[in-house]
Amino acid sequence: MTPFRTSALPRRGVLLGTLAVSAVALTACQDDTAASGSTGGTGTSDASSAADSSTSAEPSVSPASVTVNCGGGEEDVPVSRVVTVTVANATLTKVAVRADGGEELPGTMADNQYSWRADDRLEPGTTYQVRAVAVGDDGAKVNRKVTFRTQDLTLAQQTYPSIAPLEGETVGVGMPVIVTFDVAVSDQAAMERQMTVTAQPAQDGAWHWLSQHEVHWRPKSYWQAGSKVTVDVAVNGVDAGDGVYGQLSRRVSFDVGDAHVYRVNAKTHEMKVFSNGKLLRTLPITTGKPGFDTRNGTKVIIEKFASKRMNSETVGISGAEAYNISGVKWAMRLTYSGEFIHAAPWSVSSQGNANVSHGCTGMSTANAGWLYEMSRRGDVVVTTGTNGNDMTLTNGWGDWNESFRQWRKGSALA
Repeated sequence: MTPFRTSALPRRGVLLGTLAVSAVALTACQDDTAASGSTGGTGTSDASSAADSSTSAEPSVSPASVTVNCGGGEEDVPVSRVVTVTVANATLTKVAVRADGGEELPGTMADNQYSWRADDRLEPGTTYQVRAVAVGDDGAKVNRKVTFRTQDLTLAQQTYPSIAPLEGETVGVGMPVIVTFDVAVSDQAAMERQMTVTAQPAQDGAWHWLSQHEVHWRPKSYWQAGSKVTVDVAVNGVDAGDGVYGQLSRRVSFDVGDAHVYRVNAKTHEMKVFSNGKLLRTLPITTGKPGFDTRNGTKVIIEKFASKRMNSETVGISGAEAYNISGVKWAMRLTYSGEFIHAAPWSVSSQGNANVSHGCTGMSTANAGWLYEMSRRGDVVVTTGTNGNDMTLTNGWGDWNESFRQWRKGSALA
């Protein structure tokens, strides 16, 4: 939940689009202030005088015009609209777009000063005033002022993006970028066009939609250790389909730490712990016994607990096999269905020679504490040699169990 989420939240968006400049007269937006030296409210300057009529007339100068793409007094303007101001027979000198309450909408003036466009999209249920100043080709000053109001949106019509990893977090080389939307996105292509992942050093990767609420980005191979990554989710005001709009644009930067890869072999009952390709230790372990076999495949550490209660009923195990153990030390989650790496002092005699757990990877308290201390979210655990099912894409962060060729087919832009 995002308790601070309201329709009045500041929205930070990056606007894409092409602004066409054409010589057009004033359209739906009418002048509230007459042009300096002009006749009436047309925004055009007077180019001749009665004195000139009896002499040789100079070439006429076409009247200047300033056009705003939001009509004066217009109601229910979509928040996805990009405010633009264009001129004909004139150059713009100043544009200011201000919301009620005084917040100004940032924008960019074209180099030739024939046009201006907003850098952000609009806020719902907000009245805006546009003020533009231009100088006509005849030297006359032209002022334009228009107001408009955007559509009202309920919370159900706005979708807020949450991002993992967190700002400033250091993660493992298997950590996917995860964007979760609290309201379903039906136009996934429109949203994906506004989402980018940039890494230093550069690494190829792709988005993959797991549902209308969740999309992941992963590189082709594990992240390079030491990478610095920035995620831009510039969806503020973007039409997400079915009357829903992006609520807020967000940017998150994170770091990738050492390359930790833990290789669990259920047949040899051992875990080999690698850091940056170097074997640090081989630990005796136990995995799932028959009927509770540990899953094969590539998993990623999702979360860590220095101490956690393990209750089998939360994963559907009851009856004679039920357990409820408090204070299990050094627990690291691998799947949503309940697989952890953790300290299992009750099974030390079986570690290294038998599989006796209900699917978790257990080890001594000392070994579990050592591993816990060096581990972080996104570290990779590769399990082989079990008689269990294969790891799936959605039971945890199973992103690495698809080839990259198959993975990128999950992009809405593929």
